[in-house]
Amino acid sequence: MVLFLQPDSKMPTGEDIDKYISAELPDKDLEPYLYEVVGDSMIHGPCGPANKANVCMIDGKCSKFFPKPFSAVTKVDAGFPIYKRREDGRMVHKKGFDCDNIYVVPYNKDLSLRYRAHINVEWCNQTRSIKYLFKYITKVPDYVNASVGRDDGNDDIVDEIKKHYSCRYVSACEGTWRTLAFPTHYRTTPVEKLSFHLPGQQLDVYNEDDPVEEILNRISVGKSKFVAWMEANKIYPEAKNLTYADFPSYFVWHLKTRMWKPRRRGFAIGRITYVPPSLGEVYYLRVLLNIVKGPTSFEEIKTVYGIIHEKFKDACYALGLLDDDREYIEAIKEASLWSSRKYLRRLFSVILLSKSVTTPENVWNATWEILSEDILYNQRKKKKNPRKIHLIPKLFLIIYLLA
Repeated sequence: MVLFLQPDSKMPTGEDIDKYISAELPDKDLEPYLYEVVGDSMIHGPCGPANKANVCMIDGKCSKFFPKPFSAVTKVDAGFPIYKRREDGRMVHKKGFDCDNIYVVPYNKDLSLRYRAHINVEWCNQTRSIKYLFKYITKVPDYVNASVGRDDGNDDIVDEIKKHYSCRYVSACEGTWRTLAFPTHYRTTPVEKLSFHLPGQQLDVYNEDDPVEEILNRISVGKSKFVAWMEANKIYPEAKNLTYADFPSYFVWHLKTRMWKPRRRGFAIGRITYVPPSLGEVYYLRVLLNIVKGPTSFEEIKTVYGIIHEKFKDACYALGLLDDDREYIEAIKEASLWSSRKYLRRLFSVILLSKSVTTPENVWNATWEILSEDILYNQRKKKKNPRKIHLIPKLFLIIYLLA
């Protein structure tokens, strides 16, 4: 069991840990019952030089790192703390050996007295310290391989019910799930995939031998789901207050008639098809579709404050949806505080190749001094012409254009 404490209840110091966890043998005269429980249940091994044949020994060393070193106080380490194990002379006889505090498994006094069992209590502050617990919590169910065949002497009779009961297998995870009456069947949230396209670029699927006239006259060519959405905005006044992603929550797409109609029951979540920034105008159209409400045409999507822009990218700039790539500039400047210039140039190349930068020239103009800071030194060191240095920054822009 893993307990995550509130910040006010954490144990940041060794003195706080000593209040709840002990790794020492108790006084036999003052706490005889606790001494008996600890000596019987909380002693590891013994192993190491005292017993090299113990099951925990691997390659001559204890896999649990016993015996532990003596320590006058409890010290907080990166993972498990170094518990207080004083060399006070207390011993307990275990498997023919006298064991002192270096063999005691950390325990809680109240839990040991109450249950009189092996209960290991640890204080930890990193995930790796509790990995041995988490790997069992997240362990996948066990499985079994089985083959089903006909019973001898009954070639014509197959009792499927009997075979089911004989061959069924329920793992511990599945059994617990049913014992606690958790749901085993459910429906996922309905999601409406919303496609879109540039003007005159509707998607259509056809066979290689289909006549061209038939393809062009198909209703799917002239009325895609995206075009039908703009047509519905002309018909229904309530649609003027909805974006493309919000539309399926109030309207239903009918494939046969290729029309959007008001929803009478149920619900759905709209998800606009993802496109990468490298596709240009299609990407900027998608950005606008998350903002513009109720457009009736492509021109209306590109209209900002009464001005019809030529490109969707220009409309995004007019709305302030595209910033000046400050996040990339700040990332390079922040990395310059701790990384080498070679790493910075590699980072800049990765940013360009990702094609997520709107204006790479702005990023270069703001960071070129940082990126080329050591080039002059390297050129002089190699006794080459420093005047050629100004050509090196051009390579980064060439990489971007070629990509």
